[in-house]
Amino acid sequence: MDTLKKEKLGREDWVRGALIVLQERGIDGVKIVVIAERLGVTSGSFYWHFTGLRDLHDCLLDYWEHDLTDAIIAGARKSPGAPEERILNLMLQVIENDAAVHDHAMSVWARSDSKARTTFERTIEKRFEFARWMFKEAGFPDRQAAIRGRLMVAYLMGESSTSLKSNDNWQDIIRDEFEVLVRSMD
Repeated sequence: MDTLKKEKLGREDWVRGALIVLQERGIDGVKIVVIAERLGVTSGSFYWHFTGLRDLHDCLLDYWEHDLTDAIIAGARKSPGAPEERILNLMLQVIENDAAVHDHAMSVWARSDSKARTTFERTIEKRFEFARWMFKEAGFPDRQAAIRGRLMVAYLMGESSTSLKSNDNWQDIIRDEFEVLVRSMD
């Protein structure tokens, strides 16, 4: 088991450790002692950063929505270049940075927790809406932009759970799939 041990762990280290545990074991497996073991620290240090497990759960949801969605959207909005180039760069960034790797675990959690469900639905809708906007900027009519945007989001969520990055040519695979998404239907 690899650890994320650091000299001095912060709140974000605990959240990232918890995301890994969530992905491996589901929300019922997200236990303080399990995360502490992964981080290589005592479970007592958890309480320097959180009031309890629900506080950590709230932070997981917040991190997933804001750091792994809103921040990426903001960066993509500011990205220079042609609209198609921004779409490709976003696709590459999501896979390169494992930004969607926790999506499946979040969707499973959302089935059993109303707060997680609300966050999941709101966050996925943000992704769909932003992707629609990107394809609209690339010149597609609204309906086509919405369809292509949904396909891109769903594709990236799915591809993030495969071993795509273990392929030496994963970027070429993304580029080929990008070409399908932006190809005109004329």
